[in-house]
Amino acid sequence: MAEIVGLVSGSQTSLREANRARIIEQVKRFGVITQVELADATGLSAGTVSVIVKELLEAGVVNTSPTSRSGRRAVNVTLARRLGLVVGVHIGQRDLRVGLANPAGEILQQQHLPLGKDHRADTGLDSICLFIADMLERLGAEHDEILGVGVAVDAPIDHNTGMVCSPGLMRGWDQVPIGESLQNRLHLPVLIDNASNTRALAESRFGAGVNANPLVYLAIAQGIGAGIMVDAEIFHGFTGTAGEIGHISIDENGPMCYCGNRGCLEAYAGTRALLETLRVTHGNLSLSDFINQAVSGDVACRRVIEDAAHRVGFALSGVCNIIDPQRIIVGGDLAGVGDLFLAPLRAATAHFALPSSTPTIEIVPGELGEECALIGAICLALDSVSLSGNLEGVLLHDAN
Repeated sequence: MAEIVGLVSGSQTSLREANRARIIEQVKRFGVITQVELADATGLSAGTVSVIVKELLEAGVVNTSPTSRSGRRAVNVTLARRLGLVVGVHIGQRDLRVGLANPAGEILQQQHLPLGKDHRADTGLDSICLFIADMLERLGAEHDEILGVGVAVDAPIDHNTGMVCSPGLMRGWDQVPIGESLQNRLHLPVLIDNASNTRALAESRFGAGVNANPLVYLAIAQGIGAGIMVDAEIFHGFTGTAGEIGHISIDENGPMCYCGNRGCLEAYAGTRALLETLRVTHGNLSLSDFINQAVSGDVACRRVIEDAAHRVGFALSGVCNIIDPQRIIVGGDLAGVGDLFLAPLRAATAHFALPSSTPTIEIVPGELGEECALIGAICLALDSVSLSGNLEGVLLHDAN
């Protein structure tokens, strides 16, 4: 009889630990989630969720705070910093962002550095390490509290080498194994990806892409790229370069692109190309001046934006016919002009895509702004590390 009781007790303990792990995993995934939402996400009863959340709160594993949803009081649950920290890094073509976040994905410290046109990779990597040390000091935290590092790069990444796989796109970073170099400097696990992918990941977790599947994030800037999310996972393709919509050829007799093809979308609708189009009539406009004049009603600037949206919509329609996304999120420089770009983009996409799919596709602006790629890099870091060991240590310590 004692053996049966022991077996039942052991089974109950295993079940409780499994339920606790399920709750932790969902809080980690969403960053902030209510107890009611936890019950839906885990399939556990509201009572079981309430009891486990209370245990985790007392152990210092989670934090709770009151909130309101649809006029009803609710309790938000987030992971506590006690479980560790993660670092997110966004390496742009002309700037660098580094953030230190807790397991809920909340950015606790952040540093931003403009980069010169001909900056060197080793200077950027050294700056990342200095920023991390400075942020840890400001937070009163230690290096060994960091669980992992996620890196977003404004270029396609070869996942076998961790290097930029489009030479000349980011001068100074060619042939640099970014992930390996950072890992050697920081002695931490590092995960690296294209910034378009991390933006898609961030918007799917915390922004305009929540609950959308499949999801396409379209970044319109000097370059044009897309991140694709399917079943809450980044779709990389076979070689890791899925989403390079900027290198879809829209004119086989068009200008030569650095990728080796002619007439790439980027050569017609990237912001550099748009400014060049206006050079004869408007001189050397800056991007901000171009956008301001378009918003203020300048006819030529508006026409250039409409033409760009038409071309992007033409290329995007092919993506829609293949992926059949539920939602397309538009970010980058041209997202700031709102419907001046989005309206003709929606019209062109609907015109060229299959009629059966276009009524259901939502094309919306992104919500996370300039920090989007950084937030996605933080998500990369969180997804790549296991909190189970830290969780077990915290619970054992409190039990003693």
